[in-house]
Amino acid sequence: MKLLLTSSGISNDSIRNALVDLLGKPIAESSALYIPTAIYPFPGGAAMAWRLIHGPLCELGWKSLGVLELTALPSIQEDCWVPMLQETDALLVNGGDPLYLCHWMRQSGLADLLPSLLSETVYVGVSAGSMAAAATFGETYLDPRRGSGEAFTSEDIVFATPQGEISRTLVTAQGVGLVDFALIPHLDHEDHLDASLTNAEKWAARLPVPTYAIDDQTAIKLIDGVVEVVSEGHWKRFTPEGNTRQ
Repeated sequence: MKLLLTSSGISNDSIRNALVDLLGKPIAESSALYIPTAIYPFPGGAAMAWRLIHGPLCELGWKSLGVLELTALPSIQEDCWVPMLQETDALLVNGGDPLYLCHWMRQSGLADLLPSLLSETVYVGVSAGSMAAAATFGETYLDPRRGSGEAFTSEDIVFATPQGEISRTLVTAQGVGLVDFALIPHLDHEDHLDASLTNAEKWAARLPVPTYAIDDQTAIKLIDGVVEVVSEGHWKRFTPEGNTRQ
């Protein structure tokens, strides 16, 4: 399988080069399908989806680009969309709510197709799109929404920030199982105070698998299970044995 798991997309030349390497040809000769589904559970999600379709990931210069909306697929015959998926070079899975995304990846049938697709197609995850690739993932919420129908466990955690303590609910759920580690995106980002290095360690300690905390200048590149960290920023790998719950 070929995957490129990012925090914020193709944010620097190193990550772009990793994408080209996975594709095996220039982006200008490659086709892509963009999945915006994860953004819809947020207020204004439809408008955000439109902005993301016109954002940097979709405007890399692809030879062709389509939108694959997972919520529509259960009502569409497979022969209308599966061949298109099989012929595409890259699947661009954008961010939002990983719990909602995982639900629709399963409901649509995409999760079952991915293991066979990814011998040729490159899975490019952004934020929640990267988190959902794991067998188990954790995500923090102010108020977890149960509308996805997905089962999860939750725990309230207090995180320390420069502005004072903040309370979040850490949700742990089953991803689609493409990789055997978890990912925490947006490490040390000013808009994601629960993902500071100290807080990421506390977060990772609740997960039963190795966990990579990566900033927006870092990506995880995988080819047939071999992991390579591609970074012009900073990151840290936590292991279950090396973490103590705090």
